[in-house]
Formats: sequence, C-alpha cells, structure tokens
Amino acid sequence: MAVLLGVSAYYHDSAAALLVEGRIAAAAQEERFTRIKQDPGFPRKAVGYVLEEAGIDMGAVDYVVFYDKPLLKFERLMETYHAFAPRGFGSFLAAIPVWIREKLFFRRNLCQELASFGGRVPEILFPEHHLSHAASAFYPSPFEEAAILTVDGVGEWATTTIGHGRGQNITILRELHFPHSLGLMYAAFTSYCGFKVNSGEYKLMGLAPYGDKGGPRVEKWKRDIRAELADIRPDGSLILNQDYFDYATGLKMYAEEKWKRLFGLLPREPESDLVQDYMDLALAIQEVTEEVILKLAATARELTGCGNLVMAGGVALNCSASGVVLKERIFDRMWIQPASGDAGGALGAALAAHHIVLGAPRKADGRTDAMAGAYLGPEFDDSDIRRVAKRHNAPHEKFSDFSGLADQAADLLAQGNVIGWFQGRMEFGPRALGNRSILGDPRNPEMQKRLNLKIKYREGFRPFAPSVLV
Repeated sequence: MAVLLGVSAYYHDSAAALLVEGRIAAAAQEERFTRIKQDPGFPRKAVGYVLEEAGIDMGAVDYVVFYDKPLLKFERLMETYHAFAPRGFGSFLAAIPVWIREKLFFRRNLCQELASFGGRVPEILFPEHHLSHAASAFYPSPFEEAAILTVDGVGEWATTTIGHGRGQNITILRELHFPHSLGLMYAAFTSYCGFKVNSGEYKLMGLAPYGDKGGPRVEKWKRDIRAELADIRPDGSLILNQDYFDYATGLKMYAEEKWKRLFGLLPREPESDLVQDYMDLALAIQEVTEEVILKLAATARELTGCGNLVMAGGVALNCSASGVVLKERIFDRMWIQPASGDAGGALGAALAAHHIVLGAPRKADGRTDAMAGAYLGPEFDDSDIRRVAKRHNAPHEKFSDFSGLADQAADLLAQGNVIGWFQGRMEFGPRALGNRSILGDPRNPEMQKRLNLKIKYREGFRPFAPSVLV
C-alpha cells in the first residue's frame, strides 16, 4: 500500500494532501486551521489532520512530495539578478541572506518539520512546480486524455505550460519562462489598483464588471497594454516589456512613473474609495487576460488534437476567463482543479509521484472526478456540534429529517436573514461550495452590500456565487 503525503509551503497557501493507494484520502489548507489568510508556513496542522483522517502516523508514509524544486528557484533568482545587474541590488540584499540562512538548507529544515511528528522521516521527492499544477489538473479529472493548461505567476522558471495527459502520462509540450508571465502582469495591475498581490487578484476580477465595457477609455487602455506592456503572440505566448515592470529584481510590481504616464492615473491607495478609473483599468486588463487565455486554449487544442481541457495554476481561478473559454467552445469538455493555486500543488505533487515515479496506472470513466466534489477537509458529527453549542450557550435544535431543516432555512432566508451553512466535509480550495457557506436571498437588492460590509467586512462590490437547481 503506497501512502504519499503532498506538501506545499513557504510561499503562500500552504497545504497538505494524502494519497492512500492512489485514492485522495484528505486535503486541506493550513489557513483553515490557523485562521491566518494564505498561511505560508509549514502546514503542520494540515499535515496532522490528513494523517489523522486516514488513521495513520508519519511512519506509514512512503514518500513526502514537495510541490516544487527550491534549488531550481534559487538558480532562477541568481540568474535574474545577474542578468539585470546592477539594477535590483536592493532586492538582492533583501532576498539572498534569507536564502543563505534558511532556504538553501531546505531539505534539512523540511526533515526537521517531518521528524516532529515522530517515527522515521520518509523519502522526499521534488517535482517541478508546473508539473505539480498539471498533475493536479489532469489526474483527478474524469478524462482519460486531455489537453493541460497551467498558468500562474511563476514556479521555478515556467510561468505557463501547455501539456498533454493520456492515461498515467503527462507530456509538457510548450513552456513560457520568467520574467514573461500573464499571472505577474495581472498581479501588477492588482497592485496598481490598490489590492494585495497574491491575494487580491480575485478582487480585481470582481471589480472588472463595473468597468465601462466597450467604452473609449477601456479600449484605449487595452491598446496601450498590447502596444507598450505585452507583445501578445498568436499562440498566446507573450513578451513583457520589462521597462514597465519591477518584479524581476525590484521591490514593487510596476515601474510607477511609466505607468502613470501611460495610463494618466495614479496608483490607488489601499482601502481608498474606488472610482470609475480603477474599474475601467480592471476591465481592460481582465479583457486582455481573457484574450491571452483564449489564444492559449486554442493552441492547446491544436497541439494535442484533444477535445478535453483541464486547467490549474493561480490564473485558472479567474473564473471569468475560464468562462470565456467555455463559451467559445474551443473544447468539448473542461475540468478545472478546484484548488488551482499553490494549495492544489500539494495534491498534484503527490499524484505526480504516484503515477509518474511509482508508475501506478490510472483509469478514468469520463464522468466522475477523483476530488469527491472537493469535499476533502475535516467534518464534525452531531456530538461535536452539540458540545460547541453548549460551550457557548448557543440555542440549538436537532432536526430529525433534512427537509424540515431546509424548510426552516428557506423561511429564514425569505425573511431577510443571513445563514451560516455548515455540513459535511470542508472544501479544499478557496471556493465555498455549499459545505462552509454564507447564504442570503438574492432577491433582496440590499443583500450583497449587507453580506459584504456587515458580515464579511469586505468591499461592497465583491460578488457572490449563485446557487441554482440543476
């Protein structure tokens, strides 16, 4: 019985995933236990949970699989600083001492973390970052064969890959390398619009629909992006003009003075009022992003000749762009990894080791995926819930059948109440999918603002997903 523990850590969205004989036994992000948004530390609590869920200890784990190659990433940093020198000296002074003190001894530090669970330390494997993304997209999908598209900021060197999955094998067909990155360009606009890089990109996506679609300023800014910032090729690859960006060696994402001249707009101060200017800029970069994703998808179809597409990487969480691919019918069927960001890399790393290193066969039925609906996290039984209610003196009622509970919940929603809905296992990934969700009546025109400002304490423009009967 092969047991593999996948781990992602030390950048953002740390997570752990456990495979037992090829079955995904459990997966969870560290932030769900520590309450630290996108917790980057070693996922101690998540590792403890997945082992406990499977009823095993560390001694039963055959391999620990880390989601990228840290030393290859270090090589990229050093080559980048050398290529841009003397530019970036301040960034060099900030980054390299941390690597020398800590990250160059990565394997030793990881072994120490694993040893704290007791027993022997398993053998550790290090697949490349985008292979972990590709594996997370293809192996759990319902497809025996699929084109694979992974897009993010950057892994070691790769920022975008097109691959082909068939059976248990993954072949990478094309790669785009750092510093040319759709994800980093989108992150630069995220920062310019006043949101935090690596956590605010979904805010920029949510802001874009408020832009003036087809308006003269949006269209001009799209032309400016194509002319000055990004040379977008017919196959979806792009070359970014590094004169406008500072992420390669600097301490900011963009070259501020050049952006101010290009867009005639100051960078937005975080938490300041959102005016139409930033809505239009968000729409401009969103539509350029959708254009690039469409080109990449068309190239993936051409290279593989396959009617199925799977996607992962942080940019795959841009559901508006994925929706455009679906609408254009470039592929017959699509499947997107629910935890497309770095958290899902933990799962992909374990799956890559299982099928590629260990040579385990894979069978797909064309209908169901292996993610159990992404419900792979902790669950709690009636006694757990009763104890918590008593501890907090919370009024509670147990329903003998689900229909009675559903009727009362529907009545409360119709009366304008907000419901915290908790059932089954927790979702793996950033999306609430009905097991850990906040519910409100969409017919109430004030509900979105109420949920955002008074319940979730976030910007009033932020969207919510509809729940519909299928």
